[in-house]
Amino acid sequence: LAIVYVRQSTLRQVQQHGESTRLQYALADRARQLGWHAEQVVVIDDDLGRSAASTLDRPGFQRLVAEVGLGHVGLVLGIEVSRLARSCCDWHQLLEICALFDTLIADADGLYDPGTYNDRLLLGLKGTMSEAELHILKGRMLEGRRAKAARGELVIGLPRGYVQRPSGEVALDPDEGVRSVIRLVFDVFERRRSIRGVLTYLVDHDIALPDRVRSGPNRGEIRWNRPNHATVADMLRHPAYAGAYVYGRRRMERRAQLPGKPHSGRRFIRAPESWTVLRRDCWPAYIDWETYTRNQEQMAANRAKHDGVPRGGHALLGGLVHCGRCGRRMALAYHNNGREARYQCCQEAVTFAGPRCQSLSAAPVDELVARLILAALTPSAVEVSLQLAEDLELERAGRRRHWAERLERARYETALARRRYEAVDPDMRLVARTLEREWEAALTAEEALAAEHAREMARQPSRLGAAELAVIRQLAEDVPALWHAPTTTQKDRQAIARLVLERVVIRLEGASEHLEVECEWAGGVRTRHALVRTVRRFEQLRGFEQILATIRDLRQQGCS
Repeated sequence: LAIVYVRQSTLRQVQQHGESTRLQYALADRARQLGWHAEQVVVIDDDLGRSAASTLDRPGFQRLVAEVGLGHVGLVLGIEVSRLARSCCDWHQLLEICALFDTLIADADGLYDPGTYNDRLLLGLKGTMSEAELHILKGRMLEGRRAKAARGELVIGLPRGYVQRPSGEVALDPDEGVRSVIRLVFDVFERRRSIRGVLTYLVDHDIALPDRVRSGPNRGEIRWNRPNHATVADMLRHPAYAGAYVYGRRRMERRAQLPGKPHSGRRFIRAPESWTVLRRDCWPAYIDWETYTRNQEQMAANRAKHDGVPRGGHALLGGLVHCGRCGRRMALAYHNNGREARYQCCQEAVTFAGPRCQSLSAAPVDELVARLILAALTPSAVEVSLQLAEDLELERAGRRRHWAERLERARYETALARRRYEAVDPDMRLVARTLEREWEAALTAEEALAAEHAREMARQPSRLGAAELAVIRQLAEDVPALWHAPTTTQKDRQAIARLVLERVVIRLEGASEHLEVECEWAGGVRTRHALVRTVRRFEQLRGFEQILATIRDLRQQGCS
């Protein structure tokens, strides 16, 4: 057989560069001129619109190699070497197989026998130049892209909440509903401090995330999608919402790339100083840079084992306790089927098989620190409670505003469908029936949204009145009652402890019952407190030898 291999790198080249395709198909005539009959000439054009950088996505090239390996091919024709392969690995593999099975290779310049040294050397040089050409072109385009990115002019895939004007300027989305939902995501993260908390809030209140269609006939229209963890995480990590232009936030790991998925293997670079381009205050912002930095620190703490948001459990100070001897963070362990918590410093023992620094029950330390937290909170409890009530009212107002925007959008869609129906010629029933169905669908969607809005408003409590505010003041004056109330969960207490405390350092006096607790409060104030704990054995008591000596003296004096 004489196989004519036809390939174009992209679909755009296939559509717009038809002359190259015609030249490649014309190689069938050359095969007939070289002596092959028409029924012996086979054209393989399965790789139109595919790159020659590898053979993974080229079934036509794989078929060519298979046919040569089976000894069915006497001649392989390509318009040039770059059409067959852009990789020296694939090219020399083809040359080796052709030399083994006495298959000739022909291009626009001549006819070659891979089994002879001179032709093999010339074909190898052509393959090397073809691969080098690919890298040169790619490097030239990448340098141009980097130069444009350094000026902040390269805009690729704007995040949701931003649009690009015809002048090229990036601006906030003109839709007020889109902007309010974007700001709501960052406001909820300020309160809940975790991606999961934001996602739960959006799902509980039936809030969808906006996005503009990027391609197709509906390009530019707003599409409301169901919120998911990946989308919320990407919004919170994207520096564009802080008004920054960035380029080079991701790097490619070839080892993690999956076959057939060219965009896989990308990994985010979390350190801003490692990004290729970072230009702050380039775009309009939803949050400031300090808030963005604080959000990244919070998410990094959430990924850690001990930092971040509280995770429940009986212990009050999990993740906040440090060893007073070695300075390491003390681990939290639960015993007795989870009913007994202990703070223990065992990293030296686990890592180096050394002695364990400290280990003690969490109960006495938690009781002491809880009393200190209550004493610190009492003076400002009323103000904090009233501020919380005001924050809750602002949150409800934001949700009502969001529902009002959704209802307004639904009414607009209904009105638009009605105007379209009324504008059509009544005699054009083919069009009128379609517009009538669209109007009915818009009316149904509006009615369903109104019913859902009514149910949501019925679930929300009414605004706090003067009597309720007076009750809040009365409760706030008794902070210990709120702390120990059944409605206050241990997770709430842990969250309060993390707000007022930076860390707690514990120093045991040997293995005795005496220890010192040092509290480092938010703001830098440090306080030290002595504590006596319960021990398991009399031998652990401080002054045990003196106690024994006193008992012996009393016994010698005849005391019972």
